[in-house]
Amino acid sequence: MNIAANKVVSVHYTLTEGTADGQLVETTNGNQPLVFIYGIGMMIPDFEKNLAGLKSGDKFEFGIPAASAYGEYDETALVEVPKNIFETDGKIPDGLLEVGNMLPLTDQNGNHFQGMVAWVGLDKVKIDFNHPMAGVDLYFTGHVEAVRDADPSELAHGHVHGEGGHHH
Repeated sequence: MNIAANKVVSVHYTLTEGTADGQLVETTNGNQPLVFIYGIGMMIPDFEKNLAGLKSGDKFEFGIPAASAYGEYDETALVEVPKNIFETDGKIPDGLLEVGNMLPLTDQNGNHFQGMVAWVGLDKVKIDFNHPMAGVDLYFTGHVEAVRDADPSELAHGHVHGEGGHHH
């Protein structure tokens, strides 16, 4: 069975920066495979395009430029905010504002998002709202472990059930 729309795809992959010899970002080797429903918007579109038509056992190797992955790094997404907005009962929780920490944030409309602490000053903090992989070219190597039809409940829920997927 070939990878196509509405198929459940299981892949093992290694992701590195830029080239096959680039810095390791993550790997599924030795762990559970990545399992997703192809063609419903769960994955980076160029990731799916490069897997189209492959079948169980096929190997893959491809790059995705940053602009087609998580986007180019946007300097305007680096925002300086007053440090006191992080206070709870007049105090900033210990360890909260450390460079590299991901902070769950909520805007005035109740929308949830994340930002990374990029810099901490005496009265101000710079928060980086870029995706952590923004500006990074991606390089994937791996193989297709399995391809199967998604069942109607998986398609209705928008995710894989059972092994490697969501359990209700």
